[in-house]
Amino acid sequence: MRILITGGTGFVGSRLIARMQPQGHEFVVLTRNAEKARRKLGMDTFRIIEWDTRSPIPPDAFQGVEAAVNLVGESIASKRWSSQQKKKIINSRVEPTRALVDGINAHAPQCRALVSASAIGYYPVNHPEPLEEESEPAAGFMSEICQKWEAEAERVNESTRLVIVRIGVVLGRGGGVVGRLMPIFKAGLGGPVSDGSQMMSWIHLEDLAGILSRGLKEDSMRGVYNAVAPHPVTNREFSKAFAKALGRPALLPAPAFMLRATMGEMADIVLDSQAISGRKVQEEGGYSFLYPRIEHAMNEIAGRS
Repeated sequence: MRILITGGTGFVGSRLIARMQPQGHEFVVLTRNAEKARRKLGMDTFRIIEWDTRSPIPPDAFQGVEAAVNLVGESIASKRWSSQQKKKIINSRVEPTRALVDGINAHAPQCRALVSASAIGYYPVNHPEPLEEESEPAAGFMSEICQKWEAEAERVNESTRLVIVRIGVVLGRGGGVVGRLMPIFKAGLGGPVSDGSQMMSWIHLEDLAGILSRGLKEDSMRGVYNAVAPHPVTNREFSKAFAKALGRPALLPAPAFMLRATMGEMADIVLDSQAISGRKVQEEGGYSFLYPRIEHAMNEIAGRS
């Protein structure tokens, strides 16, 4: 297929491209910096188009496009959540998604599928039972982001199959949570956050790329899927598995009050508990996880398997 992608130079998007290009798929990459994209993705990338995410997408970008994947968005953890930063986080998802859907509807009648990212922030926190795709959304900023993001994707025309992927905490080499924590844990300074009892719904980068790829190719996939591994873990279990894979101790907890002092409202991301079910993507989506358990994932990330 020829696939149009936003967020193609990011942690997830670049892995998806690297996975699917050897299978013969072509990518049209929309990016704010074409030269940077070429350096990161390689010169064999089919086509790279410079695009300001606040503007309409050039109509010729849709030429021959048979599917699209939408991974664009400002990191939620790059800065403290001032009112200005919150607006930037929402707009960085809503405006590009609106432009992508408008472009598909106007210029790509041949586009058979749109796979659009969302996040498990859609769901309530500290819930006693694992939440599934039909669960009600939460109140609060994280859910507001996801609901507005998904609403824009849902505007795509009926002839384009829509798959919305609500993504958990992504674990992989060279980026994301692991990229930030690796120096701390390698130094033997890692440990649980607060009392470590909060649940964490995670997914290995390779499994996320696999689910996105399957969503683009499989006509049976339609609607919302949680992209989380089958076995959520406590923060304490995550810290223990990470440290063990590196051969380091994990004894130094990060107190909740310290996180709130340094991160403000954003500390809720790591202090709140979320157990999200990944049943649907396995049973209805037909996906088999490469890294279903945290020990498998952390051993691969540490280079032990």
